[in-house]
Amino acid sequence: MDVMAKKQQGVDVKGLLKRNWLLLATIVSVVLGIGLGVLVREYASLSHVDKIYFGFPGDILMRMLKLIILPLIISSMITGVAALDSEVSGKIGLRAVVYYISTTIIAVILGIILVITIKPGVSQTAEQIDRTGITPNVTTVDTLLDLLRNMFPENLVQACFQQYKTKRKELEPPKPSVNVTTAPPLTMTSAAVTAAIENVTKDYTIVGVYSNGINVLGLITFCVAFGLVIGNMGEKGRILLEFFDALNEATMKLVQIIMCYMPVGILFLIAAKIIEVEDWEIFRKMGLYMVTVLSG
Repeated sequence: MDVMAKKQQGVDVKGLLKRNWLLLATIVSVVLGIGLGVLVREYASLSHVDKIYFGFPGDILMRMLKLIILPLIISSMITGVAALDSEVSGKIGLRAVVYYISTTIIAVILGIILVITIKPGVSQTAEQIDRTGITPNVTTVDTLLDLLRNMFPENLVQACFQQYKTKRKELEPPKPSVNVTTAPPLTMTSAAVTAAIENVTKDYTIVGVYSNGINVLGLITFCVAFGLVIGNMGEKGRILLEFFDALNEATMKLVQIIMCYMPVGILFLIAAKIIEVEDWEIFRKMGLYMVTVLSG
């Protein structure tokens, strides 16, 4: 009986390792990446170009992950929505919207409380942070309108690599007209002129620009609508449904292949980032940030 129990335990351990080998390999690669980065940083003097070459396998991993995002979103969303019944998808969509709004509000409130309590990065002074160009004249209304604009992109191909963003451009105030015949010369002091200029209300115009990055919101909106149309077409839409179903299955196989390479990429990615760090104080701030995220 003891021999059978030991064999059974051995089989269970092997099965556990086989099912979770990717997770275990990722954890090992993180530890090895930290150790390799510290060793190379302490005992090797690498130039900036050498550091880029050293982190090349990690760069390949990030490029592969970005490559698979677009086909994964399109195939999975269209296949999932088209396979649902119209009434069921409507109920699911309403519940998803309510769930998303509720969890977003809770997350914002919880995040504010944790940031005020833990204060990650509080040691950074105003002199150490370059704030140039990070406070654009954009209001909350502009941000919400940008979300709606991105939900309905003008060009579906452009939405694959660009998203819309609003910027405000300050208009020059109109020059005040002065009646030379009635106004006495030199009656206004410099302080009065300054006060008059400050009282002029600034006017802005909205300028739309496109920034690099996938417009995920617009693609999801299109895929949901397209999937609903395919689902309501019946037999005529079955060919499209089978096509996107096959595309989704092929994309998932590609994801599995990329996951096999992930431990190697993570190892060099972490090691390269450790080599590039100039101030070890950033790790303490990163630790506080991780504590904040995990607490949330």
